[in-house]
Amino acid sequence: MSNGILLGVVLPVALFVIMLGMGMTLTLADFSRVFRLPKAVLTGLSGQMLFVPVLAFVVVSLFALPPELAVGLMVLSFAPGGATSNMMTFLSRGDVALSITLTAFASLLTPFTMPLLTQLALEHWMGQSQAIELPVVQTMMKLVVITIVPVSLGMWLHKAKPQLSSRLARIVKPLSIGFLLFVITGIAIKHWQQMPEFLVQVGPAAICLNVLALACGYFYARLLGLSVAQQITAGIEVGVQNGGTALLVTGTILGNSLMSVPPVIYGILMLGPSLLFGLWWGKHLHRSETQQTSFQVS
Repeated sequence: MSNGILLGVVLPVALFVIMLGMGMTLTLADFSRVFRLPKAVLTGLSGQMLFVPVLAFVVVSLFALPPELAVGLMVLSFAPGGATSNMMTFLSRGDVALSITLTAFASLLTPFTMPLLTQLALEHWMGQSQAIELPVVQTMMKLVVITIVPVSLGMWLHKAKPQLSSRLARIVKPLSIGFLLFVITGIAIKHWQQMPEFLVQVGPAAICLNVLALACGYFYARLLGLSVAQQITAGIEVGVQNGGTALLVTGTILGNSLMSVPPVIYGILMLGPSLLFGLWWGKHLHRSETQQTSFQVS
């Protein structure tokens, strides 16, 4: 299968299915939670939407990545985590409800923030001599179709036909993951001979960004006095990015397979530090909280 079909057809379908599945897990209560937990929700959103792009800019500049790879990693930083961060939060015993709420709000904001920030990244790193025009309005519309529309449809199914929604959810999740892995494998095969070189160039920057983002999200939440479960959630939500959405922009809309390499590499390399943070550090935090509670009771 050609790379054009992978990025132009399979990837958008995969993202639509993923967002549809996510919508089937959402209710209006997930959006109203911002009024009941404003500090936690705003902490997570500010970490996702503001801190990660700033950290990415610092990392890209520090490692002096080539222009196209720099843009690719920056685009990734504009795409907050989705279903992957929800799953990691669950495994880490974080606040799953908060994680889902942050994913819901991010899916509403990203279609409008991502095209604007991507255009700034293109202008900064590609320069006038290599200028690549991003159709901002068209990109917004495509992202709305790929994110907000399926999420809304999934929420409607969840409310109107809960039994059907439950059955479909069991099919949608593995199907969407399979689609996405297919796309990632296709991109890796296309650049297979250059992949060792890309890993050397992008790998350290990707790991550095992931570790910094995990730590930033966690300490930010801790500084603001959130609960242990919310601290874990904030760390994961800030550290885990949505590679699928980034690939849609770099590969499908911009049509640049080289820019698609950083999201692929980040998506693979982030698993180690993110799982280590969630499973090991999360367990340590919960143990410390339990011991402190027991000490206070006694």
